[in-house]
Amino acid sequence: MRAGIVCPYTWDVPGGVQQHIGDLAEALISLGHEVSVITPADDDADLPPYAVAAGRAVPVPYNGSVARLAFGFLSAGRVRRWINEGGFDVLHVHEPAAPSLGILACWAADGPIVGTFHASYEKSRMVSVTAPILRSALEKITGRIAVSEAARTTLVEHLGGDAVLIPNGVATERYAMAEPLPGWRGRADAPHGSGDGGALGFLGRMDEPRKGLQVLLRAFEILGRRRPGLRLLLAGPGDADDVVSRVSPELRDRVVVLGLVSEADKVRAYHSVDVFVAPNLGGESFGIVLAEAMSAGAPILASDIEAFDRVLRGGRAGALFPAGDHEALAAAAGELLDDPARRKQLSAEARAAVRAYDWSAVARDVLRVYETVTDGRPRVVESGLGAP
Repeated sequence: MRAGIVCPYTWDVPGGVQQHIGDLAEALISLGHEVSVITPADDDADLPPYAVAAGRAVPVPYNGSVARLAFGFLSAGRVRRWINEGGFDVLHVHEPAAPSLGILACWAADGPIVGTFHASYEKSRMVSVTAPILRSALEKITGRIAVSEAARTTLVEHLGGDAVLIPNGVATERYAMAEPLPGWRGRADAPHGSGDGGALGFLGRMDEPRKGLQVLLRAFEILGRRRPGLRLLLAGPGDADDVVSRVSPELRDRVVVLGLVSEADKVRAYHSVDVFVAPNLGGESFGIVLAEAMSAGAPILASDIEAFDRVLRGGRAGALFPAGDHEALAAAAGELLDDPARRKQLSAEARAAVRAYDWSAVARDVLRVYETVTDGRPRVVESGLGAP
C-alpha cells in the first residue's frame, strides 16, 4: 500500500504529533509499505528521506499554544502537486481541524482519506468561527481515528461524527536501554535523603505554560532547600536563561538546562534521573512524553489530568499529584526519592503498561483502518477544486 501522510506542524520544532507521524511512517515502511509525508518546512530543512517540504511555517495561536503551521497559496499548490504525483492508495491527514496542510489536502483530494485527531480542548473560538469551512474539508474524511478518549470527545462535541480509538505509539525498544548523560549517575536503588538528594527530570516546551514547568520549579524551591544534593534536569525548547532566572540564586547551580536535545540525548536523559516529572496543566490528549519515559523504565510522577491518569493506569504505572499543586508535587517527589522499592515497582509497572502502545501493534491497527476505507475504492487523485 502507498500512503500519503499530512503533518500539520513544522518538522523543525519537535512535538508529539511530529514524533507520532515520523514513527508511524517508519513503522509502515518496516512492514513493507510505501510512505510519503508532507510537512511545513523550509526547502533546505533537514528532513527524513520520506518527507517533503510544503513551505515555511508561521506561528499561529492554537489549542493553548503557539503552533507553527502552513496555510496559503504556496502550500496549497505544493499539496496538490504532491497528491497528483504521489499515486497514493490512501491519504492520512493528522489534526485536520488545524488551520494547516490537512485542510488543504482534504480540499484538494478525492478518494479514501483518513483523519487522526490528537488535540483535546474544552472550547476553541477558532474552531467555532471556522466551523463552516472546516466542515467542507472534514466531510471528505472517510475514516476517523482519535488517539485518546479526550481527543475523541473533542471531535464528537466540537466537530461531530465519531472515531475509532487508536492510541499514540512509541518505539519502546528505542528507549529501553541507554547510558546516563555525562555527569549524571542514573537511577539509584538507594533512598535519597538530605545527602546526595537524587535527581528530578522534565522534558517539554519550557516556554509553554500548560506544560507546567512553573509548577515544578516552585516544587523544586521547596525540595531543594530540604535536600542540599537534589538536582533538576530540564530538556526541551525554550530560553534557558529565563528558566534559570526563575529559580532562587542559591539553587541555580543545581538546575541543568539542556535545551533542545537530540533523540539520543533525550533517551539518555530519561535514564539519568531518579524521578521523571510531568507537571502538565491540561490540553493533553495522551502524553507521548509519558510513554517514552515509561519505555525507559523511569519512575514517573505526573499531574492527575485525565490523559495522564489513563496512560498511567490510575496511578499504578506512575504516581499522580493534583494538577497545578506545587506543594503536593514536592511532597510526592520527596516520598518517591526516599522509597527505592516504590520507584522500582513503578518502573516495572510502566514498562509492562507501555507495551500496549508499541508501534508494532499500533501501526497494524492503523493499517486496518486504511484497508477499511480503501476496499474497492480508487486511488486518491487531484479533485481540481480549490478552497471554498
